[in-house]
Amino acid sequence: MAAYGLLIIGALLLVILMYRGHGYGAWVGATIAVFAAGTVSGIEMPMLFWSLAGIAAALAALFGIRPVRRALVSAPLLKVMRGVLPVMGETERIALEAGTVWWDGDLFSGDPDWKKLLAFEARPLSQAEQDFLDGPVEELCALVDDWQIQQDRDLSPEVWAYLKRERFFGLIIPEQYGGRGFSAIGHSAVIARLSTRSVATAVTVMVPNSLGPAELLLHYGTQEQKDHYLPRLASGEDIPCFALTEPEAGSDAASPRATGIVCRDTFEGEDVLGIRLNWQKRYITLAPVASLIGLAFRLLDPDGLLGGDEDLGVTCALIPRAIKGIEIGDRHDPMGVPFQNGPIIGRDVFVPIDFIIGNRAGAGRGWQMLMDCLAAGRSISLPTQSAA
Repeated sequence: MAAYGLLIIGALLLVILMYRGHGYGAWVGATIAVFAAGTVSGIEMPMLFWSLAGIAAALAALFGIRPVRRALVSAPLLKVMRGVLPVMGETERIALEAGTVWWDGDLFSGDPDWKKLLAFEARPLSQAEQDFLDGPVEELCALVDDWQIQQDRDLSPEVWAYLKRERFFGLIIPEQYGGRGFSAIGHSAVIARLSTRSVATAVTVMVPNSLGPAELLLHYGTQEQKDHYLPRLASGEDIPCFALTEPEAGSDAASPRATGIVCRDTFEGEDVLGIRLNWQKRYITLAPVASLIGLAFRLLDPDGLLGGDEDLGVTCALIPRAIKGIEIGDRHDPMGVPFQNGPIIGRDVFVPIDFIIGNRAGAGRGWQMLMDCLAAGRSISLPTQSAA
């Protein structure tokens, strides 16, 4: 009976310690209980028994004593694996370092801190955000006729004018640039309310505030770029789109097929250092009505004009639609929802080097920009619309 009791204790130790995340202690405790049960019940083959006990003790010491484990197990394995696994590239390194994590990191660690989650308190809306919800947002919902939008395949001219006048395209842009300077929760509340009235209207508002160039400019743009573009984006004078998705690469931000070659050419009558761009993009929201295009492409410098590598990597630039060589194709019809969406093609489009977001300092930093900033669309706008 004593042996059975020890086995039960061992099983309980295994379950409890494994549940608490103490894997090593669980297996050692269970093994000790098994050998103790064998000792109590009588040993018929003592040599075999004590040989197995010795092996178990040696394994426990090998994996439980950190210096021993590192010297005899970890170091040789690391040496072998280094020869098997590929070296991490710059793109992979940037991807791992981009963005931040919160409780989601705890969740995937296998040992989530539930108290941390339960202690979180959502930040309340500011008075300005609440006033905007109670005023302009409610007025917009009353102005929108979703049935008519479905028939016309577009928002009415009155709705477009109202969006610009009330700075719906500048929710995340700071007030100093003419925007509303809303928080993430304020931005989310606006999109949630609009989504209950008209999906097309909600998409039209959310894209410039999450997947548009404003977020990139705020974090990576030069002061000159911010001063020029942010007031125009906030007022709706410029309607932005961001051209990432391609026919072959999809929305893989690390592998765009669009290219830009660093060269010299004439722009507006002056010889300047610039980029000759060629691209084909599709399913670009707001493309048919956009006046400013955010473009993700691979920057190449075969002549070393920038003094660095030939392949500089993914880069983001702002391209005015009026520049020669840009073609906006026919509209796409994504799932029958009539927000503006279509392809953009660029053939031998030459722009100055300072059209790169961040100027020369932004060359090759496009992947990091996209991972750090455009997460607003993935973590705020799209989930909000889905939950509305």
